[in-house]
Amino acid sequence: MPHMDALHDALISIRRILRAPEIHDKALRAATNLKTSQLMVLQTLEDDEDMTFGAITGQVRMAQASVTAIVVKLEQMGLVIRERGTTDKRKVYVCLTDLGHNVLDEAPEALHRRFAEQFEPLQAWEQTMIVSALQRVATMMNAPTLDSPPVFEFEHLGHPDQGEEP
Repeated sequence: MPHMDALHDALISIRRILRAPEIHDKALRAATNLKTSQLMVLQTLEDDEDMTFGAITGQVRMAQASVTAIVVKLEQMGLVIRERGTTDKRKVYVCLTDLGHNVLDEAPEALHRRFAEQFEPLQAWEQTMIVSALQRVATMMNAPTLDSPPVFEFEHLGHPDQGEEP
């Protein structure tokens, strides 16, 4: 039954894709005690020091409220600080602390970055084929319109040490 073999292989591939964020999240938490979304914000700040909340939001493509909550948490952890602009006091900049730089040095490579490093060099037709196939799979799983930021993060549903905060 060749059809069943293809179905079996497809389901195994989907399960592997779904498990990858969970496995990465556990490694990230063990190494840094960070969530993937927090790591994304830190890496964005590492790439471009002294960013405003709006600039961070644009880079990580998350809602402003989510970025604000993440920055507050990172600030509580001592990984970032907020500073008022010197020329425009209305602007607030977020900057990595020395501890933030140290945590980034210890963090495993983010899953979305690893994917991007392998996806971006592909030919345009290959990228289009992959995107089309993934969109088709999302539709087949009745999930084509679920709102999802472009970050691989495993949600710890019901886990006792995980709250609702980002």
